[in-house]
Amino acid sequence: MRYINKFALPCLALDILFNIDLYFVSFFFFFFEKKKSKLRGSRRKIMKMNKAIAKEERQLKQLENSIERDNLRFEEFLKENEKKSVEAKTHYEEEAKVKQRMNTEIKSEVAKLEETLKDYKRYKELLFKLSPPEWQYAQRVKGLKGKVPSHSDKQEEQMNLENGTEGGHTGLSSPQNLTEQNLSLIQNSSRVEETLEELQQSIEINKRKIEKDEEQIELQIKDMKQRIDKEKVRGVKLEQKVKLHVSKHCFPHEQDVMLEVLSEKVAEVHRSCVSDRMVNLSTLEKLASIESYMSTLMQGLENIPEDKLEMMKRIKDSERRSRYCYILLGKQSARFTRSIYLSHKQNRTTCQSILHHHPRQLFVHNLNSGSNGTTESKACHSVLCDL
Repeated sequence: MRYINKFALPCLALDILFNIDLYFVSFFFFFFEKKKSKLRGSRRKIMKMNKAIAKEERQLKQLENSIERDNLRFEEFLKENEKKSVEAKTHYEEEAKVKQRMNTEIKSEVAKLEETLKDYKRYKELLFKLSPPEWQYAQRVKGLKGKVPSHSDKQEEQMNLENGTEGGHTGLSSPQNLTEQNLSLIQNSSRVEETLEELQQSIEINKRKIEKDEEQIELQIKDMKQRIDKEKVRGVKLEQKVKLHVSKHCFPHEQDVMLEVLSEKVAEVHRSCVSDRMVNLSTLEKLASIESYMSTLMQGLENIPEDKLEMMKRIKDSERRSRYCYILLGKQSARFTRSIYLSHKQNRTTCQSILHHHPRQLFVHNLNSGSNGTTESKACHSVLCDL
């Protein structure tokens, strides 16, 4: 009995300690399972966040591809419009040159014909004065000025001329030749008048044709300008949509970072454009100096030819679009890295809280000291060692 009483108390104490250890181990295992479930939930949230980020990246890539396609189409449309406008301008210039050449030729021909007509009229008046008075009186009565006489009229004139010659009223040697010359001059003057009328009609026809061509060219130019304006409005709308998309996905705590980045960019632009020296100016003052420098540059741009200026503008627009796409990609990558960093930080804090609330060394010592530990305690020991 003494031997039994001697070893009963230590065994009882060992049993109590072992039961306490098992209680603590089971409690820790339950708490660890709870934290493990929380970690699984956080991992699921991280996976969801990663999926959402990947989805946003895909959408951003699709948007960038659509913007690039629209930019390429817009540039092709501008090139086609410029080509058509140049062709229309050259065609219009050629038509104007042809019109001017035809006008000068027609004017020269009209001047020549007017001179010949004046000569013929002068000859006609001279011959009319040289003709006998009876014939003049007969012409005045019949009102045959400027008209070609018929065959019967010719016979009557010849008879009047013969009568006049018989009466001795004329001093000319051959009145028949004079009448023939007079008739030929009258016919020539009538022909000249007919040709003059034809030329005037042809001038009017050509003038109408040229006016119609000018109207068509002006309508084409107006249509091209309207198309260019529509495409510009479309580009502005697309740019606004992109900005709205970026602003929706921008977090509030990133605004300060963006402001800092913008101030750094302003300082960089100020150093590269205005002055290389370090100056103690605020961001607004730097922007004001940059604006004044831009105004001077704009005044200098007025002296540059228009074709070179348009080419420079197109190059700068393409560079600005590419820079904007790179900025969007940088923001998206920064957001992705920040989310990954926050997820890792959250996992680390949960593990540290577990280790802080449950003394690890005591459990490890008890588990190592107990030779008859259960499989559950060994599993907890391995998990704690891993942590």
